[in-house]
Amino acid sequence: MTVATPGVVLEPGEMGEVRRRLGRQPNALELGMLEALWSEHCSYKTSRRLLRRLPSEGPGVLAGPGHN
Repeated sequence: MTVATPGVVLEPGEMGEVRRRLGRQPNALELGMLEALWSEHCSYKTSRRLLRRLPSEGPGVLAGPGHN
């Protein structure tokens, strides 16, 4: 289940983490920034688990994880 906030859809754990780190409820500007930073395009929320299946070492790997 996701938590819908104007313009932002975060998983319950994500919203809890935001509140924990800020020590308060985020305002509309902060939520908009989180939407951009945590969007599927920017954070690979869904594809991250699939990317782990790809090889990270070997002759066919030009740059492994963490090498941009």
